[in-house]
Amino acid sequence: MEPQEIREGYLVKKGTLLNSWRAVWVVLSEDGLDYYKKKTDRSPKGMIPLKGATLISPCQDFNKRTLVFKITAEKKQDHFFQASHIEERELWVKDIKRTISCLKDGKRFARKSTRRSIRLPDTVNLAELYALMKDQDDGVKELKLEQDNRVFNHCFTGATVVEWLVSREKARNRPEALMLATGLLNEGFLQPADELSKEGVEGGEQTSFLDQTKALYYFADSGFFCEGYSSDEDVLLKDEFRGNIIKQGCLLKQGHRRKNWKVRKFILRDDPAYMHYCDPSKGDDPLGAVHLRGAVVTAVEYVPDAKKHDIDGNLFEIITSDETHYFLQAATAEERKDWIKAIQAVSKSGK
Repeated sequence: MEPQEIREGYLVKKGTLLNSWRAVWVVLSEDGLDYYKKKTDRSPKGMIPLKGATLISPCQDFNKRTLVFKITAEKKQDHFFQASHIEERELWVKDIKRTISCLKDGKRFARKSTRRSIRLPDTVNLAELYALMKDQDDGVKELKLEQDNRVFNHCFTGATVVEWLVSREKARNRPEALMLATGLLNEGFLQPADELSKEGVEGGEQTSFLDQTKALYYFADSGFFCEGYSSDEDVLLKDEFRGNIIKQGCLLKQGHRRKNWKVRKFILRDDPAYMHYCDPSKGDDPLGAVHLRGAVVTAVEYVPDAKKHDIDGNLFEIITSDETHYFLQAATAEERKDWIKAIQAVSKSGK
């Protein structure tokens, strides 16, 4: 039986011989981690067996690099990977840890069954409950919260979730609301935002959700991001960087001159409407920006001047108000749909 593919996407990897970092396409399966120079390559550049491996996250071996995690194979070889944003790192870390645990116990990879682990009634529909929680008028309010010298955007406290469930009569009391919140967390509808809430998830308790005012969480498909405090000198940012981050992640971008394709990290902001991009292997200093006010974005099946081996679907095009064309490629059809939806919303509402 072929190993099941669990997760795939772009990560930045440190070279095993040279001290260089490069964006690679990574595929996690039930028995290991394969990484490719390009998404379209048929043979992996390298393979990391996960049986007997250990994982450390966050890895702080590199002063100028954040969002790094380290996998140490059974033969004591270290592999370092860097995600483009914190929620992406947490999703990779969670699945890799579960894969390592399943290999150790001789089991097949399977995500937690919330109903079996915390005995949720069959009548509870977590997807419907999540939709109600996200209602702009009557749902859980997303806030900007400051804690431990950091600013957490688009998040809320564990206590807020529990109080909302009780006040909206979705639960009879706080213990019952805590079980529902744990179900939402286990199924991935809610994500831990700070160290306290992450410790709750890793603790192995039956109710991993924390009914506390200092435990922070966010909606899985929100624009959550975390930032440190800036000094007074850093406050004078360019106007185009002042908008809230709506979405971020890695995409393939076609160059305007050489027409070659390279992995770039994109950060979409709403007001003013800009999408900055950078080389994910070299930090967050932008290489360029796309002004989205009045821009048009559409899915496309063909890109002029592109080589056939560069194209494998999930393409979309942005045409700015000054008629500059940008061709981008997402990793999956669902990701392309999400990016198009987010860019369309920003292009209409942002300055």
